[in-house]
Amino acid sequence: AVASILEGCSYINGSPSNTFVPGVIELAERNNIFICGDDFKSGQTKIKSVLVDFLVSAGIKPVSIVSYNHLGNNDGFNLSSPQQFRSKEISKSNVVDDMVNSNRILYQEGEHPDHCVVIKYVPYVGDSKRALDEYTSEIFLGGKNTIVMHNTCEDSLLATPIILDLVILCELCERIQIKRENEDDSQYTRFHCVLSILSYLMKAPLVPKGTPVVNALFAQRQVDKYIVVVV
Repeated sequence: AVASILEGCSYINGSPSNTFVPGVIELAERNNIFICGDDFKSGQTKIKSVLVDFLVSAGIKPVSIVSYNHLGNNDGFNLSSPQQFRSKEISKSNVVDDMVNSNRILYQEGEHPDHCVVIKYVPYVGDSKRALDEYTSEIFLGGKNTIVMHNTCEDSLLATPIILDLVILCELCERIQIKRENEDDSQYTRFHCVLSILSYLMKAPLVPKGTPVVNALFAQRQVDKYIVVVV
């Protein structure tokens, strides 16, 4: 990331690793170079950001979310390391936070669903990733509702189009300058170097300091309107 910034090249972090430490973000800001992260959002997490948003918006309270994965590619091998898995666990678990915080009728301050993420390395299945999810929610009169889903997908084939989209959209952002309606032409400027406009494609969106993180997929999709305008 540092080498890319010093070369004047935008950097996209597609892994959950803690790449964008404060010093790296400060370097990007000083050099006015775009950075974007973290961790590509492909299958299980994208479904989670849709389903939990729907449930909470409908007044249904998710109280337990359990996500299990096994896969046998290099990603699965790397995630068999406890240190590597911890960063992935954080990026997968935090995806529901803004949706929970948006409804103070369902959730009290500091209250969150129990959220467990498990990833296992099974070499035989290769790139064919298995994902199982269980969502348990409280409903009317103390009742319980449980949704269980199973998804089998080719992990790399989900990630590759996301990489292409991010590169194309980041290059598009390189060519855009903006200003407020009442400002003169001399005040045109680039987007903030932390390119949160591409959060739709990330599990753990990197945002400028002091900016709220939005993971709800429907809210993130609002950026499509902007992309349509500039294209």
